[in-house]
Amino acid sequence: MALAYEAEIPSVREQVSEEEWQIRVDLACLYRLVAFYRWTDSIYTHLSARLPGPDHHFLLNPYGLMFEEVTASSLVKIDTEGKSVMDTPFEVNEAGFTIHSAVHMARPEVMCVAHTHTRAGMAVSAQKEGLLPITQNAMMFYGDHLAYHTYEGIALDLDERERLQADLGDRYAMILRNHGLLACGRTIGEAFEILQNLEHACVAQLSAQTGQELIIPSDEVCQHTADQFWGDGSKPFGERAWPAMRRMMDRYSPGYDA
Repeated sequence: MALAYEAEIPSVREQVSEEEWQIRVDLACLYRLVAFYRWTDSIYTHLSARLPGPDHHFLLNPYGLMFEEVTASSLVKIDTEGKSVMDTPFEVNEAGFTIHSAVHMARPEVMCVAHTHTRAGMAVSAQKEGLLPITQNAMMFYGDHLAYHTYEGIALDLDERERLQADLGDRYAMILRNHGLLACGRTIGEAFEILQNLEHACVAQLSAQTGQELIIPSDEVCQHTADQFWGDGSKPFGERAWPAMRRMMDRYSPGYDA
């Protein structure tokens, strides 16, 4: 059953290309998934998607809506200066703009950027050793597959973008120290799968740290597992899982495609 407020948001489907509309629908579905898994922080944190074309526009959540309320039509289209390029009644969170624009400006192959403030992600981000390779999920990020960025305060200063870009490099996952998690994807489905693995790894680490001494596999095993995950890097993660995620949201949180 669609939420009542959704009828108050006019559809933009006729104002955008079919390609943009499909990106809007997938991104809105990702917002609903993050809400479904309870990875939200009230109206804060952000998921963004790059739009095709030379203008470097991307979509970001409307500031003030819960993730479970986001629809394809409510997403705000902005440029790299944070200015809306399409009529909308909504504003954009400036901190979200800073972090996401940094990635989109530096990584043209990245379509989607997902940033969360989950309890597990924040807890591991505050641990000196960071993510430990103690589970299969964590070993996906072993070695040079995970970046770290030192906390500088709420991300409102645009000059932080250069340091975010430098720290992320060509990786697809980053832990923002004392802050949370960030995942990138060449598709929206890939960003979701990387974020899900990183979140699961953080949850498992915190659970394991409450028990006996941890078993950490050898460097060789950890690297081999990471190589198995990433392969030659040519195929995005999530191609099989994303259609299933869409079907699940059609059942549990319909209306995101409005």
